[in-house]
Amino acid sequence: MRSISALFRRTFAFLYPPGRPLMVVGMHRSGTSFLTGSLQQAGLELGQYSAWNPHNLKGNRENQAIVAFHDALLARHGLAWDNPPATALPWTAVDVQAARKLVADYRGVEHWGFKDPRALLLVEGWRALLPDLQFVGIFRHPSAVARSLNARGGMPEHKAFALWLAYNRRLLELYRQQPFPLLCFDEDESVLHDKLNQVLVEVGLRPLQGERFFSPELKHHQQENKPLPDELQSIYQELCGLAR
Repeated sequence: MRSISALFRRTFAFLYPPGRPLMVVGMHRSGTSFLTGSLQQAGLELGQYSAWNPHNLKGNRENQAIVAFHDALLARHGLAWDNPPATALPWTAVDVQAARKLVADYRGVEHWGFKDPRALLLVEGWRALLPDLQFVGIFRHPSAVARSLNARGGMPEHKAFALWLAYNRRLLELYRQQPFPLLCFDEDESVLHDKLNQVLVEVGLRPLQGERFFSPELKHHQQENKPLPDELQSIYQELCGLAR
């Protein structure tokens, strides 16, 4: 059920100029829930979001209406989160109108944003719709992601590695076009939190003190100490070089 304040903002949207939106970008199982939950603690308005998930007891912090929009757009092209497009997908006028309705509830909110890893596959449409859209990104070692995807749904390593490449190529391409704060989820917890606080200040939010969103189950699967395929290793090392 929508909150009264959200309904009020929708009804009187013309009275409220939109704040600058923020999109969390990164692959599934790569720390995006940690990052989004931390941004929310620091003052980012997420709207209607999931606070519980069988694979993440703290919730994936995703707006389910936005997830459904992404799923439908991908499905129309015979694609899905685990069958990503090779190139940018066009948005129809109907898609644009649907996305406008999704973000209407955020009007009048100074700091708002959303997270869904699928958004990275459709980011061109979001950038056209929201020209002042800013990004905060996060990534994780390919083998840790592969182990997590295998534990979640039995995905074989070769497919998980292919997905990691598809998503993180796009993450890297987006960064090259428009540099933004980028975190590595493989960092030690204390180091990660220090860098997170720097990012929070940079995007206009308050640094976190005391209780944190992070908990050990968010990082249950660790990377394996074995060689990676060359392209994965190259992209991972490049992302590490760009990260805070």
